[in-house]
Order: sequence, then structure tokens, then C-alpha cells
Amino acid sequence: MKCWFRNTTWNDSVQRAFDKKLRRAHKKDQYLRIQATTLARTHPDVALRLLDLYFALPEAVDRVQAHVDRATALLALGRVDEAIASYEAALAREARFPNPLTDAYVALPYLIATRGIRERYGQALQLLKAHESRLAFPVDRFRWHAVRALVAADSSRPEIATKHAVRALAEVADGHSPFRGHPSLGLVTKDHDPVISKLRPYAT
Repeated sequence: MKCWFRNTTWNDSVQRAFDKKLRRAHKKDQYLRIQATTLARTHPDVALRLLDLYFALPEAVDRVQAHVDRATALLALGRVDEAIASYEAALAREARFPNPLTDAYVALPYLIATRGIRERYGQALQLLKAHESRLAFPVDRFRWHAVRALVAADSSRPEIATKHAVRALAEVADGHSPFRGHPSLGLVTKDHDPVISKLRPYAT
């Protein structure tokens, strides 16, 4: 049975059905955020509208993830500066309420490095150093080392770039997800192909 708050498409009919269910729901915040998460990459404008409704409600425990979801939607629209601010909001909330945690600690440095935002390289490296102990999945280790490689390459430090490019690409070959029933969760996917292509010259 299709879950009413995990729609992968969006139109007037879907919205009317969602709004009808939402009006009757007790945990409106949860359903708004999950639906926004589902649409953040494919229907970012819709996701942002849902998140505006979410943030207008009393604070919930998953608010930190909502900031990351907002960043995802903003990036899909090319609004990089606002996405950075959303990641920073997530990190600020984690500093106050460290449960639950998100991947903002590596997603923000990855954004900075892959977009070549040089004035923020220091921030990116500081975040990586502060949260290295949190690395648990191949995709996170890939992004962590990719950041180190790209920043080093752009800072004329070829030996460091090579070291981390090799380690990042090693994570691409790790095809074992730690999540049973979710064979691709936590793994490097085709979404990372453009960055993988950037890293290969540094790994030779």
C-alpha cells in the first residue's frame, strides 16, 4: 500500500490527498519532513514549501534533519549560499542537541570542496578534523577523503591530494552495505561519478 507521506511525484491531485491526510494527522511535523525528504531532489520547490510549514510548528527532535533536507532542496535549485547556511544551522543544532546526528559534518565540506569555494576551505578542513571519529559508512569515508584530496590539489599539495584520492577511490569499490535489506544504503553511488572522475587523475 502506498504511503501517503512518501509520494515520489507531486501534482494537484497528490497535494490535495496529502493535505487531507495531514489535516487529520497528529504528528504533522514528522509527515511534513518525511515528505519533504522524499521530494528534496526531484521537486525541491515543493520540498521547501513543506519545510516552511514544518519549521512553523513547535520544535521536534528531527529538526536537525530538516535543516539538511532544506540544504538538499536548495542545492537542487542551485542556491548554494543558502544551502551552506542550512548545513551550518544543522551543525549548530547538533552542537546543542547531539541526538540525533546528521551527515552535515561531511556534506558541508564536500559541498565546499566540490564547488571550489576557496574562502571556506579552512572551515571544511576544520569540520573534517573535528568529526573524523564519526565516519562509519563507505560514502562518508569517500566524501571525507575526496574533500582532503580536492582541497590539497587546489592548494598545490599534490602528495596529499594523491594520498587521499587513492583512499577515496578505495571506498568506491566497497560494495557491502552495513544495512540489511538496504543493499545500497551507505555506499558510493553513481551520483558521485563526477567527483570520482575528478579524483582519478590525482590517484595515478
